[in-house]
Amino acid sequence: MKNMSPWWIRIPFFFFLIFGLTEFYVDSGEKPAFIEYPMVQLFLVMVLLILIAIELIVLSVENVMFQTLPEEAKERYLSAKTKSWEWTWAKKMYKKLLGSKPIEEEGEIILDHNYDGIKELDNELPPWWVYLFYATILFGVVYLARFHVFNDYDQDLEYEMEVAAAQTAIEEYRKTAKDLVDVNTVTLLTDASDLKAGQVIYNTNCAICHMNDGGGGIGPNLTDPYWILGGGIKNVFKTISEGGRDGKGMVAWKQSLKPAEMAQVASYVLSFQGTIPANPKAAEGDRWIDENATEEEQLPEEMASDTTTVAMNE
Repeated sequence: MKNMSPWWIRIPFFFFLIFGLTEFYVDSGEKPAFIEYPMVQLFLVMVLLILIAIELIVLSVENVMFQTLPEEAKERYLSAKTKSWEWTWAKKMYKKLLGSKPIEEEGEIILDHNYDGIKELDNELPPWWVYLFYATILFGVVYLARFHVFNDYDQDLEYEMEVAAAQTAIEEYRKTAKDLVDVNTVTLLTDASDLKAGQVIYNTNCAICHMNDGGGGIGPNLTDPYWILGGGIKNVFKTISEGGRDGKGMVAWKQSLKPAEMAQVASYVLSFQGTIPANPKAAEGDRWIDENATEEEQLPEEMASDTTTVAMNE
């Protein structure tokens, strides 16, 4: 006889078969280890055996009851068990939405013309397509009334809000994305790691013209407050990036250095301000006064002239 027990009663079998005899994995803190739980495993095995016993009892009772039925009832029972379940409602709904004629009724909608034995059926549009078309018309009417008649939704305002939010996000990103820094957003770096990186770049690329201590050689003195192309972090960054104006003087380093590296070396160059180099070059350019700096931060005039005086005395 065919197995008559419910399918759902077998689910616990597989569950306990997989997990009941499995060793539990734990992390001991030093290295992974396997710890066995004999009592837990024994309990799960017993539960598994009890479920198997219930399954056998159900099969036995089912078989006994089946044998007591008359032949006609047995046939009805077996036919009901073997009958496959179908989506009757779904099939009816599908046919209704499709709206097509059955093959045996296609003769009613065949058109008169004939192309080399090929005939055409006069099928109507599928109901699902018609309903969808009506839905788009309804949507268009609602959309037109809301956005163009009553105008209760300001798209221009939403656009401006989104642009403002995006601009804020860009500014926040630029604060941490050093490689996106430019002459307008560069700021003086004071972190020791940035200055150390700037020193390495300076000694590799700049010291040959400005000397290791910034006293100047081929290039101008970097320790005094006099600048040919302007002082301050923005001007120094621009000079490093673009080089000397009109193709004269220092070469442009924007093709060789990243924006973050130019910001680091510019900050390191400004750290020379107020120092006394071994062989300072005479001052060149105009005295730079940072309008944003406080009076205490400005290099005193007497200190500014020290390097020039030393150079003149030599």
